[in-house]
Amino acid sequence: MLYTLFDMQSAALGPMRAITELTKTYFTNPLFPMSQTYMGKIMAASADVIEGVIRHRGKPEWGFQAIQKDDGIHPIDLARIDHKPFADLIRFKCDLAKKPKKILLVSPMSGHFSTLLRGTVQTLVMDHEVYVTDWKDASKVPASEGDFGLEEYIQYLIDYMRLLGPDLHVIAVCQPAPLVLAAVSILAANDDPAQPCTMTLMGGPIDPGAAETEVTKLADSKSLSWFKNNLTATVPLQHEGSGRRVYPGFMQLAAFISMNSARHVDAHMQHYNNLIVGDGDSAESHNKFYDEYLSVMDVTAEFYLDTIEHVFQERSLPNGTMVWKGQKVDPSKIKKTALLTVEGELDDISAPGQTASAHVMCSSLAKNKHQNHVEKNVGHYGIFNGRKWRESVSKEINKFIEKHQAKPQK
Repeated sequence: MLYTLFDMQSAALGPMRAITELTKTYFTNPLFPMSQTYMGKIMAASADVIEGVIRHRGKPEWGFQAIQKDDGIHPIDLARIDHKPFADLIRFKCDLAKKPKKILLVSPMSGHFSTLLRGTVQTLVMDHEVYVTDWKDASKVPASEGDFGLEEYIQYLIDYMRLLGPDLHVIAVCQPAPLVLAAVSILAANDDPAQPCTMTLMGGPIDPGAAETEVTKLADSKSLSWFKNNLTATVPLQHEGSGRRVYPGFMQLAAFISMNSARHVDAHMQHYNNLIVGDGDSAESHNKFYDEYLSVMDVTAEFYLDTIEHVFQERSLPNGTMVWKGQKVDPSKIKKTALLTVEGELDDISAPGQTASAHVMCSSLAKNKHQNHVEKNVGHYGIFNGRKWRESVSKEINKFIEKHQAKPQK
């Protein structure tokens, strides 16, 4: 019922979307006399802000096909390497990378599409061959494909590491950090040759109990049945995934916005003012951010509930109680894969300490294979996107990868 009501609301807003588009078109057209007046600018700005809030957004495009450098344009080759019901594995290559390492970049499956890591990929592809987990919107996966929970997710990661290994470097951004650690632990316990050379865990809830945030407080404040009954819904008939239980993307987005609602209101007010005074660069930056931020996908109910239960409430991995297909998940088995953790000093989603706790858990790993990096004055998104990512964090990762790259066999 919840999902159906949302779809009905979205359909009901169709006429308003058309009106705001038409208004924006008229009042930004230089041939329309009122577009040059102050009142005309107010009308155009108002329509732009309203349209941006109510617009229906699908999956964003990656939006880049080449990198511009002083010596010219360097095309980026994008290809689908592997196809599974709940994900595609896509590869990015560029001739700028002279001695590329293979990177498996594990994107979050927590409401946003993998294109959220656009800036991450653009930086990494200049030095590496980058493979990205492109998770699918669960509302588009037929129910006949079965369930997809933590167990299946970890299997996907193991499959990808085996496909790309053994000279592989894995980077997990946010949500997948504990699951990447679990997958590498399983490979290590089985002495699998696909064990990656390095594992970089960025701003993820390895041990949510290490530092309290609004996210951890919410997870601890309700029972698992409350999350199931109140935050999951059945995909309606008009979607490909009809009948599948999901955690809807629109609910995840509402949770994100509620954490910093005043900041988002201020951002839209500033956008309105920028449009009136003609600050096109700031307006474009605002639109790019919110086009990505407001594009959301559904997550399977079983994956969402497994995450609440095992990652946040029971903290199965740090407490040593996680089991995968009957096998205990034990990070102390890791001896070959070097570990880098990256945290943002101002991260209010996975606060400092949550990710670094992985070092204690990887107790059998040699001291020279451990490294923790805390980026000052950045929040959650700043560690994998933006200036600090490009100028600081990515360079730390590159140095770590270079240091622990597997030596060629003689």
